[in-house]
Amino acid sequence: MTRNVDPQPGLWARLKTVVVGGAHNIFDPKVFHQLSLIAFFAWVGLGADGLSSSCYGPEEAFLALQGHTHLAIFVAIASGITVYVISASYSQIIELFPTGGGGYLVASKLLSPTAGMVSGCALLIDYVLTITLSVASGGDALFSFLPPHLLAYKLPFEAVALLGLIVLNMRGVKESVVPLVPIFLTFIVTHAFIILYAIGTHLPNFPELVQSTGADIQKTHAELGLFGMLLLIMRAYSMGAGTYTGIEAVSNGLPILREPRVKTGKRTMHYMAFSLAFTVMGLMLAYLLYGVTRVPGKTLNAVLFESITAGWGQWGYVFVLVTLVSEAVLLFVAAQTGFLGGPRVLANMALDRWFPTKFSMLSNRLVSQKGILYMGMASLVLMLLSRGSVAFLVVLYAINVFITFFLSQLGLVRHWWAAGAEVEQRNRKLSVAVIGLLLTGFILITVTVLKFFEGGWITLLVTSALVAISIYIKRHYRHTAKLLRRLDNLVEASGIHITDVSELFPEKTATAKRVAYDKKGRTAVLLVNGYNGLGLHTLLNIIRLFGGTFSNFVFVQVGVVDAGSFKGVDELEHLQKKVKGELALYENFVGTQGMYSESFCSFGIDVVEEIAKVTPQIQERFPNAVFFGGQLVFPDQSFLTGMLHNYTIFAVQRYFYTQGIPIVMMPIRV
Repeated sequence: MTRNVDPQPGLWARLKTVVVGGAHNIFDPKVFHQLSLIAFFAWVGLGADGLSSSCYGPEEAFLALQGHTHLAIFVAIASGITVYVISASYSQIIELFPTGGGGYLVASKLLSPTAGMVSGCALLIDYVLTITLSVASGGDALFSFLPPHLLAYKLPFEAVALLGLIVLNMRGVKESVVPLVPIFLTFIVTHAFIILYAIGTHLPNFPELVQSTGADIQKTHAELGLFGMLLLIMRAYSMGAGTYTGIEAVSNGLPILREPRVKTGKRTMHYMAFSLAFTVMGLMLAYLLYGVTRVPGKTLNAVLFESITAGWGQWGYVFVLVTLVSEAVLLFVAAQTGFLGGPRVLANMALDRWFPTKFSMLSNRLVSQKGILYMGMASLVLMLLSRGSVAFLVVLYAINVFITFFLSQLGLVRHWWAAGAEVEQRNRKLSVAVIGLLLTGFILITVTVLKFFEGGWITLLVTSALVAISIYIKRHYRHTAKLLRRLDNLVEASGIHITDVSELFPEKTATAKRVAYDKKGRTAVLLVNGYNGLGLHTLLNIIRLFGGTFSNFVFVQVGVVDAGSFKGVDELEHLQKKVKGELALYENFVGTQGMYSESFCSFGIDVVEEIAKVTPQIQERFPNAVFFGGQLVFPDQSFLTGMLHNYTIFAVQRYFYTQGIPIVMMPIRV
């Protein structure tokens, strides 16, 4: 029989509640609805990174034109087209991967696991840079309004802000997004007004704009030639590459979106594409219309806003202040993209054994807590090492995201090329993917060349190091899997099967009848993690070492809910059936030999907590119970082994010792 016990929170759980909130019930039918984001909230949480890039992306592109400002029209149009092409490609990815298809999964499935690993590592570094750059840029913007003598506190402020974002995200996805909505809307409203006002007031002068643009093109052509002019436009276009970061986040964040996820994801992508293209193109056109030039100590946006509101008096000052503050704070909000996307990529890679499996575990708030902590700590270290220098961080930025973009587009091209002509709209989808591949490939090469010697090599070096670490970890897990298969094969080779274990109990005869519980007999309680060689070897060793001491056998298994299984009700039901089926195999293994068997199971995110829940009931029913746990012993124990394997049984052992409960550890050498 299988039993479940209600949670009994301990002291540590109550303390955690103060900081990160109470635990969610994973089996509450409404939990997925409550934690998921509708398209609007997803636009806020996942779209802030892209929109915040309008604070520096259009400026970099406009200044790269080196005074040939009318060419900004072509750069703006190219930027808008690029946003829509990449967004259209990722809308296809959302359809192909309805449970989540970030750059890691797309490249893994459509190209190869190794290509996916490279894409995932590049994306992780990009997310760390997103968090760091967003917070550093926000700090610069906020402290630009404060007296100069307070600049010494900027770096500590940014570090505290990072820690605050870590805590906020540990509380949950929705809890980290909803408080940011007013800031996001303020940015949208103020910038939309500025752009529409700038264009609207210059509509009567449209013929003059066309004429001056033509004259500027002729002048540039005379100075640089056709090739030089095209090269200048392409360089400016590439320098604004930071504008496109964040588009990938929607397809990667599908698991946190409200059902139907594909529809919600595509709607979110539409919101993001339109708002980003409108803002980037509008700001660059506004720079041109108002003749904005660089002013020391001010961004081009600040110069633009001041130029537009010059005759508005006090209201103009208030409007500029509100607009610039919304920009500054939105940069902090943009860090959410890194905190929402990074841990999910890390969890997916951990499930595939490119990183330690512990990164796939969830907290009681049902978030990837370890991923959030590591992403936050990595960003904090980078913040301190760079001393919050935006100029330095911008150089490191935008290379990696285009590695992911390029590999994703390459995977789409391969997919649609192999698809049959009967696939609906196959040619249109292939055309979009090809255009996306060409655009992202061009930007990747250009940005890498332009930024490499300025410091971009650091990004590539760190990414390469992370790739090397991932390959090493994967090899370790593959080696471990071979050892475990050898262990499983030993069970098969021994000739011991579920219905043929009479040699272990010569005094018993196999029977299918249910054996009664021996109240006077001793009970062996085995902690298992599935029906496998480890569990069977532990059972056989107990029988071999203790002979007929135990007449009752109880099997306990925890169904761990991790990032792989916490995707919907169907996945959780599948996990329950799997665990109960595996326990039934153990019961049959012992029961057919005339021994009493029973099983207990529990489901949650922490093995020790779940075992603590069922232990009192086991002790009440079986007063003479002795707990047993099997532990694999590897040929080469090392620090790395401890990092890559959870050794959960030792944590259970420590808990039992504190409770005065006897437990016997059974070493299983592989």
